[in-house]
Amino acid sequence: MKITRTEKSTRMSQVVVHGDTIYLAGQVGEGPDMSAQTQHMLSEVDRLLATVGSDKSHILSATIWVADMAQVDDMNAVWEAWIDPKNPPARACVESRLVAPEFLVEVMVIAAKA
Repeated sequence: MKITRTEKSTRMSQVVVHGDTIYLAGQVGEGPDMSAQTQHMLSEVDRLLATVGSDKSHILSATIWVADMAQVDDMNAVWEAWIDPKNPPARACVESRLVAPEFLVEVMVIAAKA
């Protein structure tokens, strides 16, 4: 089965497609707070899924890491406004130190082709 990798660097691909399954690299957001970073992060998910002909209604699972669980309600408010309510994915959310202290949230998505 064919594997397609896009937006590649020497370290990773931002998108890997294998058959009808799409894997996104971890996406972080920019901004001064959890809400802004979550909005930016999810706009990157939208953008990347669109590059391979899919969208958020086809997300199968999402793993979310937050730097401080005390801010999870801010992340959840943005997530719940963004996600397709008719097609919520399986999801896990855990607290973890992220790659750099300015990052407050990261998501990794697996989706199906539209």
